[in-house]
Amino acid sequence: MISALKPWQKFLLFLIVAYAFRLFFGLCSEFWFEDERQIYLLGLKFYTTGEWPYFGPDLVYTKSQIPGALQALLVGLPFYVLPIPEAPYLLLNLLSLASLVLLSWYCMRRTPEIPPWFIWVWILTAPWTLNFSTHVYNPSYVLFGAVLFFVGAMESYPFLTKGLIPLRWANFMMGISILWIFQLHMSWIILIPFLLASFYFQYKILGKKIFHSIVCFALGTLLSASLIIPTFVKYGLFKGWGGTGTSIQFIPGRFLEFFTVLARFLSFASFELSRFIGPNTQERLAFLRQNPWIIPFAVFLGLVGIVQPVAMTVLWFSKRHPQKDWRGMKYLALATFLIVFFSFTFSVKGPSSHAFYLVFPVAMIYSFYCWSRFFRNRKWKTFAAVFLLAGIIFHVGLAVSRAPQKSLYKDRNIPKLAIEKKDYRILGERRQAYW
Repeated sequence: MISALKPWQKFLLFLIVAYAFRLFFGLCSEFWFEDERQIYLLGLKFYTTGEWPYFGPDLVYTKSQIPGALQALLVGLPFYVLPIPEAPYLLLNLLSLASLVLLSWYCMRRTPEIPPWFIWVWILTAPWTLNFSTHVYNPSYVLFGAVLFFVGAMESYPFLTKGLIPLRWANFMMGISILWIFQLHMSWIILIPFLLASFYFQYKILGKKIFHSIVCFALGTLLSASLIIPTFVKYGLFKGWGGTGTSIQFIPGRFLEFFTVLARFLSFASFELSRFIGPNTQERLAFLRQNPWIIPFAVFLGLVGIVQPVAMTVLWFSKRHPQKDWRGMKYLALATFLIVFFSFTFSVKGPSSHAFYLVFPVAMIYSFYCWSRFFRNRKWKTFAAVFLLAGIIFHVGLAVSRAPQKSLYKDRNIPKLAIEKKDYRILGERRQAYW
């Protein structure tokens, strides 16, 4: 029956199945932990009170808040369309799927040596795109802006562009995305060097004609800025920052975490397993004891997840590659890692992986350049198919295991009642800011 479908119908069916799988995984993910619950409460408070949300996510370490209404609107607006607890998940997964479709298409065009089925399935089911872009948590929303930004940036760099996106749209994408992420997470600062590099290269090529690029970029920023401007109008230029400036502090001890940051950067494009099955060894072993059938999958995927970042590190030193822009790609990956590494010497928060999740697209694109040479061999294609299937089975098991203990469905009636009675406090209180 499926074979009788036209190519576009097969592709649409694939996207529907992918969306359903990712939505299922997100709904089975963490809901009651304080960080996730506070992000959910941002939108729930907006919906139940009707008050304009001048600030977004909290920075717990400094008791401050990120300016802008975007986060609260992304969570709260879906309730107006469908007043059920699952509503924010529906929009989030549409946004993340859309961004990953763009990334998959872009990777497919950049690395034609790799079968499209591997690129699409891997990007849509990789641990980091499932665990951090399917459930309501502010880093999950970062992915949408991150993909737009880095695809736009790479198409503006003369040593990497494939001419896949017109320059005016590349600038527009960078503009809308940088202030999108600005309202969700402090990691937006990492994007500034990439943006400056983009305009530097554009100026070298375009000269005075760069004005057109600046206009397109400005139009993009205005769309996102429209949700930030009310905050600064009401609170002024100083208080409007929500005290976020206190999170920037020089901490020289972070220079010792060079290899930690490197491993975490490369793990974005690897099957990182231990992080997502438990916060410590005791809980990870408990998960495996409760689900013994998953142990063979966990062992296989865990080993592959260790080999992948090691292989990507070794392959960086390779000089020969089927892609002419290999040199540009590997130096972009190196520059991205170094920017992330040095940025954390000025951050009060340590280099947790989710704190620089926005560079995920660079790690993933770089990984495809690394793997492209192997797909000439049929055995590697077979291995890749087994790897993808094992990953999907593992994540189904992980989702089913989480659902009764950590997900929304542990006690769905509480958020359901809060929505029905238009009282967000039934679910919990919002954190108090002290700035």
